[in-house]
Amino acid sequence: MIGSSSALSEAGPASILIAYTAIGFIVYLVMCALGEMCAWLPVSPTLTDHAVRFCHPALGFTLGWMLWLKYAIVTPNQLTAGALVMAYWVDPSAINPAIWIVFFWAAIILINYYSLRFIANFECWVSLFKIIILIGLIILSLVLALGGGPNHDRTGFRYWGEPGAFATNSSTGGRIFLAIWSAMSSATFSYMGTEVIGLTVSQGPNTLPRAIRLIFCRIMVFYILTITLLGMVIPYDSQEIAFASRASQTSAASAFVVAIRIAGIQVLPDFLNACILCFVFSSADYDLYMATKLLYGLSKEKKAPLFFMALDRREVPINALGVCSLIAATAFANVSSDTKLVYTYFVNVVTILGLLTWMSILMTHISFVRARTVQKVPDEALAYKAPFGSAGSHIALALCGFLSLTKGLDSFKGGFNWVAFTTSYIGIPLFSTLFLLHKTKTSCKSVPPEQADLWTDKKQPPPDREKPCSYPRSNRLRNAIAMLRL
Repeated sequence: MIGSSSALSEAGPASILIAYTAIGFIVYLVMCALGEMCAWLPVSPTLTDHAVRFCHPALGFTLGWMLWLKYAIVTPNQLTAGALVMAYWVDPSAINPAIWIVFFWAAIILINYYSLRFIANFECWVSLFKIIILIGLIILSLVLALGGGPNHDRTGFRYWGEPGAFATNSSTGGRIFLAIWSAMSSATFSYMGTEVIGLTVSQGPNTLPRAIRLIFCRIMVFYILTITLLGMVIPYDSQEIAFASRASQTSAASAFVVAIRIAGIQVLPDFLNACILCFVFSSADYDLYMATKLLYGLSKEKKAPLFFMALDRREVPINALGVCSLIAATAFANVSSDTKLVYTYFVNVVTILGLLTWMSILMTHISFVRARTVQKVPDEALAYKAPFGSAGSHIALALCGFLSLTKGLDSFKGGFNWVAFTTSYIGIPLFSTLFLLHKTKTSCKSVPPEQADLWTDKKQPPPDREKPCSYPRSNRLRNAIAMLRL
């Protein structure tokens, strides 16, 4: 909700619709590729193990660290978003945003230390509540666009004509292409974390076709439809959005809050802002949990120092939690910098890390398809097959690569912004360094297709032996909520 507001202010309604649709298509291809591998070999940790088995051991090592770093960095990003949401009620000039960050930061650390078993159930039900709120927002936005609000203003697609469908102003150099491209980063960030869905359903391969259909519905309803309606109920140049060029200190972080307030509805804007704050806090809590879990897992696999594998008497990976909590403290950059800028820089870093993660998954899938072709594993033996096959993975890989190389174009707007440029591309040299260091240290080589390990730990025998066994069904509600988690 916050990322789409930033994109709307910078690019306009048509730009974000195009951007979210394009990235949604890429995400669908990535999830189809991941789904095929998870259904065939549901091992844990799935992502890194698949890369080691099918593609290159160094890729599995690097992918593990990229996943951890993404969650470690997105945690302070969520804390920064929480400070932005609080600015709607409290002027940052009256209370420094760092005060709110201290409160949120301490709260998620305490929850992760004392209530690890509580986190999964809490996140599950918060996600369900989020789905209910989003459905309500979709209905309300449609009503407002048709003139059903207290002001009876039937906006329709009026804002696509005035101020316009594309924000071709000085911030985008007056070019439609740059307006669309400036929305790509926010769109990509909004889809980040979708790959975790593959891990959620990996232990129930029979549920994969339904899971992929739900992912498609999620993209179409909770992204494309929501973004379309957002551009109908509020103009992109509204100064009440926090990311507007001349926004006030107490502008709303979510454009939906602004749209409801403009329509003249009382109380509901405060309620929605409170819900968004709850969602942001929940995400920060979950992201810290995932970062801690991934760092602990890397240590157990001997891909990270054994120091991070230490457990205290409560069986909490205390050292891993401590390091991840310290990284989350980078959110205190808000003390000396503008909160919106800090939020944008965090989005840049998380986006490039996410793109590199998707590219790793796609490369692994291409290697997997090549291996099962060489080893003569028929399509009929698969519990789920990606509808576009390796061709879809090649297309998505090319698009992700192009996005990774060009996503920092906006750092040249109005003069060179070295901080924006660095945060947009820092993931690429980091990825390359980790890959080369592991490859050099271990002297590992890429896995030949005929030697790829397709069978070890597989829960069913090869197709030429006997009938595959059935898999236990996972909890349907938990899987459905995880697949719709935004």
